Amino acid sequence: MADIDNKDQAEMDPADMEDVEEVEEEETGEDENSKARQLTVQMMQNPQILAALQERLDGLNGSPSGYMESLPKVVKRRVNALKNLQVKCAHIEAKFYEEVHELERKYAALYQPLFDKRSDIVKAAYEPTDEECEWKADEEEELTVSKQDEMKEKAKLEEEKKDEEKEDPKGIPEFWLTVFKNVDLLSDMLQEHDEPILKHLQDIKVKFSDPGQPMSFTLEFHFEANDFFTNTVLTKTYKMRSEPDENDPFSFDGPEIMCCTGCTIDWTKGKNVTLKTIKKKQKHKGRGTVRTVTKTVPNDSFFNFFTPPEVPENGDLDEDSEAVLAADFEIGHFIRERIVPRAVLYFTGEAIEDDDDDYDEEGEEADDEEGEEEADEENDPDYDPKV
Repeated sequence: MADIDNKDQAEMDPADMEDVEEVEEEETGEDENSKARQLTVQMMQNPQILAALQERLDGLNGSPSGYMESLPKVVKRRVNALKNLQVKCAHIEAKFYEEVHELERKYAALYQPLFDKRSDIVKAAYEPTDEECEWKADEEEELTVSKQDEMKEKAKLEEEKKDEEKEDPKGIPEFWLTVFKNVDLLSDMLQEHDEPILKHLQDIKVKFSDPGQPMSFTLEFHFEANDFFTNTVLTKTYKMRSEPDENDPFSFDGPEIMCCTGCTIDWTKGKNVTLKTIKKKQKHKGRGTVRTVTKTVPNDSFFNFFTPPEVPENGDLDEDSEAVLAADFEIGHFIRERIVPRAVLYFTGEAIEDDDDDYDEEGEEADDEEGEEEADEENDPDYDPKV
């Protein structure tokens, strides 16, 4: 701003003088704000400052507010009494889950005859009666009587035509393979070379530990005779614990899987899909001759599920092993809790649709949020749709 000489100042009206002073103050404030912004940009570009700031923020996460420290000693003493009560609650909760496990074992015995019959139908050991095959469709799917008769007649003709062309399929072909392919959690594990083997999978059973034994469950995969391995049953056992950690009792949130053990698969020679053979060319440093070396290396396969990483006694695992075990525990729990009890619904896709409905609701909420953001942008006077 240009300097104002004394003569001009003398001729100025007092009100004009105030305006000049206000303008000077505004420009000074703008300069200060500009300097502050420049300083902030310089600081944020300094990696040492950023690292120190991040360390400070990390230290704030989950840190106590300081309220407990400000309490009188007599009140802290009573809070300690409440925490001791909470520990006792955790131990009672652990007993509750132990009894739930006993109930699961009890009802598993009631479910098993139904699951056995399901298995017999799938593998063609039992042909269900007409009465057992009757299924009442949902009201939305019900058709008029005439339309139903027309469709039945058409289906009958098509079946007769198929009978002439080829033999009826036995049981429900590829039942479990279809279930696996319909579930993202399991289909992600499947490789193309696994599918011919899983076509021979006839049943999956869950066996609970005996009364009085440590809490555990075993998944049994029953296969018909095949050209890939000689085992008729492949097993995976998960050992669980339902007791609070003495060092951190408040972290208890129900039974946790501690470790799991697989089984040895007796592969037929040349059929092991968990290994693959690769060839590498090596050049001799001195003579310059080239030779081809054959190596056997691990191969991606669903059947790696039966050889999980071993958990050392001290419990220390590297990050990769921890990630593999965490995924393994999730898969084992899902097979036990969802797949085995509701296999037919995953085969038909109905269970998948139920899961999708949950995600649709979340998607609708997200769409609403996007709509709100768009509305805000339209109401913003500085919003430029071209940018």
